[in-house]
Amino acid sequence: MRRTDHHRTSPRALALAAGLVTQLAAAGAYAAPPAAEALVNTKCAACHTAKGDGKWDRISDSRRTPEGWDMTVARMGFAHGVKLSHEERSAIVKYLSDAYGLSPDETVAHRYIIERQPSVVEHHDNKVIGDTCARCHSYARVAVQRRTEDDWRKLAHFHVGQFPTVEIQAGGRDRNWFELATGDAAVALGKVYGYDSASWAKWKAQKPVDMSGTWRLVGHKPGTGAYEGSATIQRTGDDRYSVAMELRYENGATESATGSSIVYTGHEWRATVQQGGRNVHQVFSLQPGGAVLTGRWFEEDNDAVGGDLKAVRAGSAATVLSVQPAMLRSGSRASVTINGTGLDGDVDLGPGVKVRRVVARSADRVTLEVDVAAGAAIGARTVSVGKAQGADALKVFKRIDYVKITPDHPMARVGGAGGSTPKVPAQLEAIAYSAGADGKTGTADDLRLGVVDASWSLANLNKAAEEMRDVEYAGRIEKNGLFVTNDAGPNPDRKYGANNVGELRVTATVKDGGRTVKATAPLIVTVQRWNDPPIR
Repeated sequence: MRRTDHHRTSPRALALAAGLVTQLAAAGAYAAPPAAEALVNTKCAACHTAKGDGKWDRISDSRRTPEGWDMTVARMGFAHGVKLSHEERSAIVKYLSDAYGLSPDETVAHRYIIERQPSVVEHHDNKVIGDTCARCHSYARVAVQRRTEDDWRKLAHFHVGQFPTVEIQAGGRDRNWFELATGDAAVALGKVYGYDSASWAKWKAQKPVDMSGTWRLVGHKPGTGAYEGSATIQRTGDDRYSVAMELRYENGATESATGSSIVYTGHEWRATVQQGGRNVHQVFSLQPGGAVLTGRWFEEDNDAVGGDLKAVRAGSAATVLSVQPAMLRSGSRASVTINGTGLDGDVDLGPGVKVRRVVARSADRVTLEVDVAAGAAIGARTVSVGKAQGADALKVFKRIDYVKITPDHPMARVGGAGGSTPKVPAQLEAIAYSAGADGKTGTADDLRLGVVDASWSLANLNKAAEEMRDVEYAGRIEKNGLFVTNDAGPNPDRKYGANNVGELRVTATVKDGGRTVKATAPLIVTVQRWNDPPIR
């Protein structure tokens, strides 16, 4: 799992960084492009020489996400004394994100970092870049930028000037780090994440899409389950919208969400909404064509808790978005709901699944009573309603052969106790699998069935954890798989007066008829993250 930078940061810098996500979706006024360009000339060109035609030294040699530009603008304030009002900062970030942003294709592989997905284990796309850059911050922080080779090289110079210990920390002192960073790494960065790309040129040439209208949405919130619903989006200004959502969870719970959004770069949706009595941030991306919106939402003060979302514009091509439940046992009778758009026509759930009767139906939702044949083949089914289809939307299984815990390597952080940093929980889920037609686990035809209910328990992970009695002090796990740490700070009841960190083993126990299936995973409870920027 990736840690963030280890250098110390001033309280002022931390305060600025903590507010960046909120800043991106704030509802204050911002300048139109000509006025925003003039503002860049006024506030930035004293150091970044204007070249004309909307270009400035260094600024126009890189492209970034809205979070990336906001972090840069914030740094200009606390490191170089640039004075900006809230409105000026918003206007500059909006202008730079639109003029020097990233296309949807350029962010898709690393959106987990701006969506703040918890406990992600990264796999570096390039070894030279990973070894040089990703030892202090995430690899994705690099991968959601584009720069010229020369600007990547200048960034290496900046690192040495701003963080002089970079050459003597672990991963730097065993090699000539500066020579590598300004040599092979800069060349690799210029090739893999270079400034010019056909994808960006094509995207920038397109006219921005008006997102106003009604949207059909589905998603999943770990710890709560699948949901479906709708959203109404209304335009309130240039690239600004109000949004109202209704979410209906499979377990019967409902939530409403209302708030406002800004769209950056023609596709980067950033909203803050009131949802279930909490402030929630939405980080979504509008896909090419303007009919599909995907991403993640998370609680403002607790980004480890949230859910994923897929929304389709009403009136777009008919499609099946989800089936609830998404897994059916052979030889069973069940109630099934199909969610989507344009659900008009005959229903087909695939071989071995027969529709007994239609309970209720509309253009975006069909509820059925179905029978699954005892001999129905194990596997995924394409579900269709007239012209609407959903590939692999339904799974048929005979039994649960094994279970996995997700995330694979969960991490939680102590906090609270009157300190400045809140606790960071870990939300766990049990994922059921079928061994497939060959009956052997770990082979190519294994079938991921989906999330299942589980009983959760904790134990010490290893001998050292047993000696420190970690399981008694590190925290507790709730019925829905949410692990909550104990308070931060020295604990006088612990050996050595240690704090409440620990190495735990978490076990998920799943009942499958008369059988019991179990899975285990390591759960690390560690200290606070003091430097927690929007892009870690």
